[in-house]
Amino acid sequence: MIEIRTILAPTDFSPHAEKAVRYACGLAERFEAELHLLHVLSDIVPTGPDPMLASVLPPEYYKESEEQSRQTLSKLLAPSWGRPRSVVTAVRWGTPVEEIVAYARAASVDLIVIATHGRTGLSHVLLGSVAERMIREAPCPTLTIRSRD
Repeated sequence: MIEIRTILAPTDFSPHAEKAVRYACGLAERFEAELHLLHVLSDIVPTGPDPMLASVLPPEYYKESEEQSRQTLSKLLAPSWGRPRSVVTAVRWGTPVEEIVAYARAASVDLIVIATHGRTGLSHVLLGSVAERMIREAPCPTLTIRSRD
């Protein structure tokens, strides 16, 4: 029998991700598991013909972005969604899939619950799918929650 003690719910704070976090919260309550909420902030990549001329963002930008993300994570769960055994929040910088996979390994996560955004056609080809890559690369089972909007 699979034992689920730790559930990871990555979020980008979108309505799609909120539904997956709500689902993860309910599962965490049911399995008496610890719920980890993770938000990944993307590194800024300079764009334009000459990357050397790209403006450099001040260190305060990174600090403020991280602090805002931490505050949003701390207020994300509604009591009606369920009561996990405990909640851990984290903010990371980098590529979403790589950071989620690394976090899942480091925290010995038993299950990842992630939203699908339902992109199709050209946007799917250009942007890819974080959920799709998670299924292939995650160190544990991954449950995808599809938004029916």
